[in-house]
Amino acid sequence: QLQLVESGGGLVQPGGSLRLSCTASGFTLDYYAIGWFRQAPGKERNWVSSISNSGGSTNYADSVKGRFTISRDNAKNTVYLQMNSLKPEDTAVYYCAASYGSYSYDSMYEYDYWGQGTQVTVSS
Repeated sequence: QLQLVESGGGLVQPGGSLRLSCTASGFTLDYYAIGWFRQAPGKERNWVSSISNSGGSTNYADSVKGRFTISRDNAKNTVYLQMNSLKPEDTAVYYCAASYGSYSYDSMYEYDYWGQGTQVTVSS
């Protein structure tokens, strides 16, 4: 069974940090670009960041640029999202998704597999 599982979410104070992980089972991520998306209550799901299958290309939404870093360890079949200087507006459910091929899309419609999401809450 092909599955993506996110972990690492939680409650953090403004200015704090979290590292999210996205681990695949049932398939290897070597051939997939990975995207991170987030969805706040009552809002649409938005793209946050993506990374090519090799890790050589990364992209970020303007709202997180300079604060978030995406990376991957294909040997561990895992992609990470390091989130620093967190703000209350970063509060959302974070999802990772896999797109077959090398290109790191920013559109959710280009992704084939999705995780179940992990909650990130930034609050004092």
